[in-house]
Amino acid sequence: MTVTKEQNLRRWRFALPAATVCAACLALTACSNAVQVRGNMPDMEEVSEIEPGVHSRQDIVDMLGSPSTVSTFQDRKWYYIGQKTTEFAFMKPEVVDRSVLVVTFDESGYVDQTAHYTLDDSNEIEPVARTTPTEGRDLTLLQQLFGNLGRFGGTGSN
Repeated sequence: MTVTKEQNLRRWRFALPAATVCAACLALTACSNAVQVRGNMPDMEEVSEIEPGVHSRQDIVDMLGSPSTVSTFQDRKWYYIGQKTTEFAFMKPEVVDRSVLVVTFDESGYVDQTAHYTLDDSNEIEPVARTTPTEGRDLTLLQQLFGNLGRFGGTGSN
């Protein structure tokens, strides 16, 4: 039994769209959203168990782990900072969720208060584009290269 040219074309007519759909599906799965979690995002059930005046610093470390950062000027504030981002292909990552937990301790080392901030509490800031002028003068490339010629004596005595 020989296959005619018409039968061959008919097979390709159905196989080509099927192969195209398969290739498109594979390409789309390669560009799926990648979710990344960075930082320390404590479970809110554990956070709700924190009682001011009852739990000490060591209790907090045992419950939540070590903090992301500690206050610069006082070690009485601990910050647990984490965020979840999603990225599609080569696009800029988009922040989906952000969590900042602030645990404040009193002088004796027990929890004074806690505060929880989310992405809704954040503010977008616009950095200032100004530059700070520096003292001195602007030198050209040639002045920088040849500026020290003749400044130092060749005798080598001090």
